[in-house]
Amino acid sequence: MLRTRDLTKRFGGLTAVDDVSFELGDELCSLIGPNGAGKTTFFNLLTGVLEPSDGTVELRRDEQWDDITDAPPHETAQRGIHRSYQVTSVFPNSTVLENVRVAEQAHGSDSTRFWRNVDHFEEYTERAHEILDRVGLADRAHDPPSTLSHGAKRKLEVGMALAGDPSVLLLDEPNAGVSSESVDEVRDLIEDVAEDHAVLLVEHNMDIVMDVSERVVVLHQGAVIADGPPEAVRADPDVQSAYLGGYEPGSLDEGDESTGEGGVA
Repeated sequence: MLRTRDLTKRFGGLTAVDDVSFELGDELCSLIGPNGAGKTTFFNLLTGVLEPSDGTVELRRDEQWDDITDAPPHETAQRGIHRSYQVTSVFPNSTVLENVRVAEQAHGSDSTRFWRNVDHFEEYTERAHEILDRVGLADRAHDPPSTLSHGAKRKLEVGMALAGDPSVLLLDEPNAGVSSESVDEVRDLIEDVAEDHAVLLVEHNMDIVMDVSERVVVLHQGAVIADGPPEAVRADPDVQSAYLGGYEPGSLDEGDESTGEGGVA
């Protein structure tokens, strides 16, 4: 679905992503590592937010690989790579439904005509209702996002990322800041969307990572130090030393979870 070859990003003398060759298939793959490991920078390279210093990004379409290294964010989105962000980003003065409808429209043939009467865009509104039903927000369609809990806002952002039916979803810490009561709901949503999308997940909650992932890739100082099934990665001495530090399943409590990236992510 998506791959990089020797992908590198330097900021002056700092190498944030270091010669990463990676391929995402039709799977749920988690990308983990300590703060500053390069995870969000890697996401920004995949989606065209940043230009790489070296290397390529390629997307598979119709049985061939297209080079999208120099594609800007709107083009990578139109080609089917959508993402959510660490910090929830919604239109606060629109309803929950309108947020998803506008996102759906942005990936359709009416993407430059946002302000026509919404009656002209019944197909987008219908699709938005379907997405809200999927993410568990159907009953909040006409509410403003400001009335949603943090967990519900995260669901809304995943719903917006689903608009346009992307082939690849990049989820950047969808559980960051979510209350313990809502974590299971967001985890279930991640598993649900992975049933029909390739998903690359950045997540600091290792219980979630080990529970939902088919594969785990570990970044440390911008380079891949492990790539494999969750149990194999968890047992890797280099991963234990660089990041997990003796982690055992179920050992986390709410205070153990990091909720953001420090420095160059």
